[in-house]
Parts: sequence; C-alpha cells; structure tokens
Amino acid sequence: MAAVVADKKPEGINLYARFALAGALGCSITHGAFTPVDVVKTKIQLDPATYNKGMISSFRQVIKNEGAGTLLTGFGPTFTGYFIQGAFKFGGYEFFKKQSIDYLGLETARANRGAVYSFSAGAAEFFASIALCPLEATRIRLVSTPGFANGLVGGFSKILRTEGIGAFYSGFGPILFKQIPYTITKFVAFEKFSETILAQFDKSTLTPGMQTSINLGSGLLAGFAAAIVSQPADTMLSKINKTKGLPGEGTISRLVKIAGELGLRGSFAGLPTRLFMVGGLTAGQFAIYGDIKKALGATNGVEIAK
Repeated sequence: MAAVVADKKPEGINLYARFALAGALGCSITHGAFTPVDVVKTKIQLDPATYNKGMISSFRQVIKNEGAGTLLTGFGPTFTGYFIQGAFKFGGYEFFKKQSIDYLGLETARANRGAVYSFSAGAAEFFASIALCPLEATRIRLVSTPGFANGLVGGFSKILRTEGIGAFYSGFGPILFKQIPYTITKFVAFEKFSETILAQFDKSTLTPGMQTSINLGSGLLAGFAAAIVSQPADTMLSKINKTKGLPGEGTISRLVKIAGELGLRGSFAGLPTRLFMVGGLTAGQFAIYGDIKKALGATNGVEIAK
C-alpha cells in the first residue's frame, strides 16, 4: 500500500499547480538574469539615434552615461511580473492543451496538433498578459525615465497615484499583439523542433542530461523564431509605455502614430540584442521547466507528439 501511494501521480489542481510553479520559476529566473540585456534593448528601441552601434557598444554607453547600476533597473517588476506570467503561461498551456485533447479526442488532436498547440498557447498567453501588463508598464517607465521612482513598489504606486489604473493597460493592445504571436510561435516551434530531434533517438534510452540538452536546443531555435515574429510589437510597446498620451488621445491613435513614426526599419530596432535575449531566455525557460516538472513529479501531462 505504501508503494502504491508513493507512486501515485499528481492530478487535477495539484498537477496544474506544479506546472504553474515550474513555469513561474523558469520565466522569472531567466527574465531576471537577462535584466541588463533587456535594459539595453529597451534603450536601443527608445533612442536609436544614441544607441546605434550594436549591443556591446550600447552596454558600454549605458554604463558610461548612467552607471553600471542602471543595468539592473526594473529587476523587481521583471522578476515579479514574469513569475506571475510564467505561472499563467505554462500552467495555462498545459491546461488548455488537455481541454483541447479531451474535446477533440486523442487521435484527432494528434492529427491536428499544430492547431492544438496554437490555441493552447494563445489562450494561456491572453490571461498571462492581463497579469503581466501593469508590471511591464512599470518596468518600461523605470528604464525609460531615469529617476522616475525607486524600484517596483515606488514606480507602481506613482503611476497608480498620478495616472490611474488605466495607465497600466495603455500598452495592453501592443502587449497582446506582441505576446500572443510570440507565445504561439514559441510553443509550436519548441514542440516541432523537439519532436524532430526526439525522432532521432530511442526515448527510453534518453538520460536526464540528454533531455535537458534537447530542451535547451529546441528552446533556443524557438526563441529565435518568436523574437522575429514579435519584434515590431515589442518596439511599439516600449514606445507607448515611455510616456503618457496627450489629453484625449486614445490608444489606437497612439499606436497608429507610433507605427508611422517607426516605419519598417524602426520597428526592428534592437533585433540583434533581442535575438540574443529571447533565444537565451526561451532555451533556459524550457530547460528549467522540464527539470522542475520532473523534480515535482509533474510528468503525467497528456502528450500528442508522434
């Protein structure tokens, strides 16, 4: 009886809570570690005339002009925001994937797994973005306006006090425009890359190290694809959160104006830095997520890969 109890896999809320925790840790650890890169990427997007000599030179410019401590600006909202977002994103992805499989049936879901992955990722990201948006708005304001406030609590409370709760969601349209294609691309590409790689091996012979390496490699490639797809919206998100709109100016009109000012080339400002950042982030997230799932015993999710 003791052996049976020990071998019982988590189910229901218990299982999805473990998926959520693994995703929260994977996203917060990686995004927190990449805070300096994110600071530089945001500055390149917001002031391409000044930061126009590539990622390494931009790092040096930021340190020279504002001090090394500037590279950690926004760490609080970054870590907190992506902890919450990661829980919704990865936990939600597993939840919606299971619901899709139950609704369609295993064989139909397997035959249409690209659509299942896309729907599950998009639905999960919608709710994750609702949670992330206020913290991302705070992060961008701290990075784009030196001296705006002292950290997460100060920045969050200042925006709430002076501009109201609506200011946190002025970038909700761009964040959805960025995050949903980004997340769909990220999960679909990861599933496809890992499926292709795993097809070359006998899965029963894979060591934990080999599985982590496959997750890293698939995540890196998926991150590159996701960064390219979502780059224009990421630039617009940085721009719209830099300052508050003019009196009577709506979000849509602001987005149209920003898009016109940026143009195609401007929309992809900072892409090399973001490729480096998102590739590393995504690789780390899937590796950490896979390892923590195993550590928590959350290995009984339904899979539809061939």
